[in-house]
Amino acid sequence: MTSEMAMILALVLPLVAAGLSFVIRSAPNVRDACSLAVGVALLGVVISLVPTVMDGGRPEIVLFEIFEGLPIAFRLEPLGMLFLLVVATLWVITTCYAIGYMRGHHEVNQSRFFGCFGLAIFASAGAALAGNMLTLFFFYELLTLSTYPLVTHHQNEKAKRGGRIYLGILISTSIAMLLLAVIWTYVIAGTLDFREGGILAGKAEGPMVIVLLALYAFGTGKAALMPFHRWLPAAMVAPTPVSALLHAVAVVKVGVFTVLKVVIYIFGIGFLTDTKASVWLMWAAATTILLGSLVAMTKDNLKERLAYSTVSQLGYIVLGAALASQWGIIGSGMHIAMHAVGKITLFFAAGAIYVAAHKTQVSQLRGIGRSMPFTMTAYSLGAISVIGLPPFGGAWSKWYLALGAAEAGQAILVGVLMVSSLLNIWYLMPITMNAFFVPPDEGPAYPPIKEAPLFCVVPLCLTALGSLALFFCAEPIYRLLLPLVPGAGGGG
Repeated sequence: MTSEMAMILALVLPLVAAGLSFVIRSAPNVRDACSLAVGVALLGVVISLVPTVMDGGRPEIVLFEIFEGLPIAFRLEPLGMLFLLVVATLWVITTCYAIGYMRGHHEVNQSRFFGCFGLAIFASAGAALAGNMLTLFFFYELLTLSTYPLVTHHQNEKAKRGGRIYLGILISTSIAMLLLAVIWTYVIAGTLDFREGGILAGKAEGPMVIVLLALYAFGTGKAALMPFHRWLPAAMVAPTPVSALLHAVAVVKVGVFTVLKVVIYIFGIGFLTDTKASVWLMWAAATTILLGSLVAMTKDNLKERLAYSTVSQLGYIVLGAALASQWGIIGSGMHIAMHAVGKITLFFAAGAIYVAAHKTQVSQLRGIGRSMPFTMTAYSLGAISVIGLPPFGGAWSKWYLALGAAEAGQAILVGVLMVSSLLNIWYLMPITMNAFFVPPDEGPAYPPIKEAPLFCVVPLCLTALGSLALFFCAEPIYRLLLPLVPGAGGGG
């Protein structure tokens, strides 16, 4: 199978899964088995593309031209390869978890849920493979529309209100700013292709570069850069598998992936370094990192606490992009994968707690580790990775981000990263301490073990172990990302 055929399959398979979910409504066992089978097939296809990209191949496909010189086109490069791997891997695991959660909680409209889930994976795969900004914008918008029914899944007033905020912020920012930036870029550069070194050098200068970068950064609302972040906690009204999709597999990762692609292939790292046009974005990202952590500390609702944690963690990736340094870019790329695995573990744990114990508040979790030891141990491992402590994957991405800040001569930003990690400990680890070392508020001090269904517990244990494995297996990710920053070497 050629690389081009594998790329087409990577787009077609999620559509197949979505279609089957809508068609096989009356046979849920068959529907869920098909979703899992297609997910495994997609993962196999994606893995088959890795050697090509690692060897320097950049397979391309042009579907058709909308206007002359503006095609819907796909091109697989290292950052897209990494993101596609994250999407394909976590889709399989999240599907397993969603089966256990949706059945364990007796959710309605499960076929619609899995169908829209497949469409969201299709949009994410399309964004990962996009060969130009026009194609990326198309799949970016499709992802917003395909996830709206997931956010409003419960169809009550609270869900509808959250959905309005979700759709309103993401659509308004993308139309008012991101689309404007795309059009402006085409007018200036005469192309929207993603090219090594960028396409704006020699064609944009002065304040224009800063304004254009601001349109991209804030127009990419899915990156949740403050103040355009409120859609993320609002979307927590959705079922937990959707929260996991939003925070780890698809939506927010497409946002920060877009910011990284724009920095690397539209502006160019060297161009931003020379013009210093991204300095303001460093401080906007640093503000988001600190404020997101501080707000997370005030939230008693577990999913809301994790939502603001995600806002903060996305700031890390935007900061690495804004640094426009070798290690900053590598750290940002690695953090897409490291944070995805760690954070999905935390949301899986939150959902398992809800299914098994019907608890949603942090203050209700005293002693819960005694009845849910597997869930809370997995939560603890995921939390340590998000904090950035070895031996877990998050340690590597935060290390390279700190190196990137030092390389850019931004000592204060190194301090921001350190302080943020301390704040991560402050709002994540007390949950572990209370779960295992404080007796329950009511009932016996050592209640019988009562975990969520296996389809919930096994996936969260796998992702927790994945956070550990990523620490020891980070070198392939590092080598995959090295071509993004020619001249970087060693340190891996």
